[in-house]
Amino acid sequence: MSVASLRLDSSLTGSHGQRFQRTLPSVARTPGFIFCSIKPSPSRASLTVAADPKAREGLSRTDSLSQVSGVLGSQWGDEGKGKLVDILSQHFDIVARCQGGANAGHTIYNSEGKKFALHLVPSGILNEDTLCVIGNGVVVHLPGLFKEIDGLEASGVSCKGRILVSDRAHLLFDFHQVADGLRESELAKSFIGTTKRGIGPCYSSKVIRNGIRVSDLRHMDTFPQKLDLLLSDLAARFQGFNYGSDMLKEEVERYKRFAERLEPFIADTVHVINESITQKKKILVEGGQATMLDIDFGTYPFVTSSSPSAGGICTGLGIAPRVLGDLIGVVKSYTTRVGSGPFPTEILGKGGDLLRSAGQEFGTTTGRPRRCGWLDIVALKYCCQINGFSSLNLTKLDVLSELPEIQLGVAYKQIDGTPINSFPADLSLIEQVTMEYEVLPGWQSDISSIRNYSDLPKAARQYVERIEELVGVPIHYIGVGPGRDALIYK
Repeated sequence: MSVASLRLDSSLTGSHGQRFQRTLPSVARTPGFIFCSIKPSPSRASLTVAADPKAREGLSRTDSLSQVSGVLGSQWGDEGKGKLVDILSQHFDIVARCQGGANAGHTIYNSEGKKFALHLVPSGILNEDTLCVIGNGVVVHLPGLFKEIDGLEASGVSCKGRILVSDRAHLLFDFHQVADGLRESELAKSFIGTTKRGIGPCYSSKVIRNGIRVSDLRHMDTFPQKLDLLLSDLAARFQGFNYGSDMLKEEVERYKRFAERLEPFIADTVHVINESITQKKKILVEGGQATMLDIDFGTYPFVTSSSPSAGGICTGLGIAPRVLGDLIGVVKSYTTRVGSGPFPTEILGKGGDLLRSAGQEFGTTTGRPRRCGWLDIVALKYCCQINGFSSLNLTKLDVLSELPEIQLGVAYKQIDGTPINSFPADLSLIEQVTMEYEVLPGWQSDISSIRNYSDLPKAARQYVERIEELVGVPIHYIGVGPGRDALIYK
């Protein structure tokens, strides 16, 4: 059975969304950065722009982005945000993570095609002129961060003076990961399906106000007492959590060493970011996870513990809402999600397996196979409304190349046929919806080498333009492969 046989029966129905778009003035990039020793140099894009008409088109598109722009996920994560951030970072002075932790897995490739799997370090790190900021809204697992930095350095990517960690960011400890596993075991058949990276327990510590922040590493006289309080609380909460004085002593000694190594990276990133805005530096915000996993707007409780939608930018970096400009939503050409929770367009059985294999849909962080389905327009419109995206990046269009036909999930209906006019909060309702599909012809040809939109097969262009029509947001970037150059500017 080939990917070409992937098909589900559905009705030929559709709906038209109201088109909305925001246009903001661009702000010129100012050379230099007063907080580190990096000196600006011509970007890779600008070096080739004169000779390559396609490069001129891409440079015009990216240079027109606002001074403070963002790249956010618009499904359940794993849309390919890292690749776009890597490409756009060539035109920005700073790339900043604002939320989440090492549960975010962003896979990017350098100009030689070497693969990098990032979890905490922002995806702008491969651009040597970009400063990478880990903001106050991120939960930071120091062993993982140092392992990531060591791996980058070993691959020839310099991190010295190029990464700043907020002194307000909360520390995620190994024992948070233990607590994560214990919590999932408690839930049994109702488990969330977390990455077990300790994200939820760390944010829980933050919210109940016994968490430990990066700035606490500068006060080792009081660090043991704070750590004891945190460990004692977890031991009281989880029956299987073993805690004793030896554990406390070992952890304190371990974090004394971490504190010494981390010190050069620590900064008041709220001040850094806002001073950079004043100096007209360009800042690109990199979201982790995605809007459908947002703690408020996602399919709760099957969500992450942070705010990966637009509001998380302000709280996670200390940026005022009025300075936010263009927000780009990254959406896969089909839909995937990991873990538990409702998935209206999910393709079960061999069809889902074939799409998973064709798209290599296995988690960057965990390696878990992702659940796969058709593109859910209802959920995408909902994400666009919440975030006010100025444009979209449609990724993995090449994965659909072998299909004889492609389906779009365009409307939800209740069992009795009553239309549902918005994305429901009630999970039981989502699980019972009847999805209406619109069927479009496939193109059944390899598009991975195409770099101009006009060269795409007519059916591929029809698919792209129908998505634009349904959600009311233009698609400016189209991914046709994993490589850095496999991008079409529309």
